[in-house]
Amino acid sequence: MNLTQNTILITGGGSGIGLALAERLHAAGNTVLICGRDAAKLQAAAERLPGLRTLVCNVAQAAERQRLFDWAIAEAPALNVLLNNAGIQRQVSAFETEEPWAATASEIAINLEAPIHLSMLCLKHWHAQRHSGPVVINVSSGLGFVPLARVPVYSATKAAVHSFTQSLRQQLTGSPVEVIEIIPPAVHTELGGTDHSFGVPLAEYADDVMQQLAAGHPEIAYGFSAKASQASRPELDALFKQLNG
Repeated sequence: MNLTQNTILITGGGSGIGLALAERLHAAGNTVLICGRDAAKLQAAAERLPGLRTLVCNVAQAAERQRLFDWAIAEAPALNVLLNNAGIQRQVSAFETEEPWAATASEIAINLEAPIHLSMLCLKHWHAQRHSGPVVINVSSGLGFVPLARVPVYSATKAAVHSFTQSLRQQLTGSPVEVIEIIPPAVHTELGGTDHSFGVPLAEYADDVMQQLAAGHPEIAYGFSAKASQASRPELDALFKQLNG
């Protein structure tokens, strides 16, 4: 992927991995648009990054995803990169009788429905407009390969994002569209509102992602996720036991 002179939409860009990549892509000479649910975080990002464009948006809702897409192409008609980063992670007990379905539905919608929907919207637009150099980047997770039992919905949605990305890449072989999957390990962010201080330092991880993007890797993995994404079935079983032991 060419790392400069793109116009890039990043979902979940107000914090964590999304913001770290937005900062680096902005510094590399790209026009960057981000969305998120926290207006204060988006405003803070815009104040630090001149020219950054922001929209408060909840990608759990189909109408909001359409509004995001319409805003993005109106704000920046040259939009050619979609980075589906938004995600939530919840600890869910199979025996929790008070768990509202709406919470689970929102997790599925943000983590899986949004990347599929926004990818389809952008692909149709790019095909009609004959954009040059279009790129879809989906953020999955090492937990899509080796699930963590206490976050079963998150793990399942990330496995589905990996599957969707593989299928999309195959369908678009020979087209101008590049399809990239970012497969993070645990990273020191606030994902899920839990302590991820054990994870890879965010700056270190984001720098590595940028290096792998520049090198043209279609799958960008690091640490645990690199091992998990290339593991054999016996290795996956061993990693599962180790992770959930």
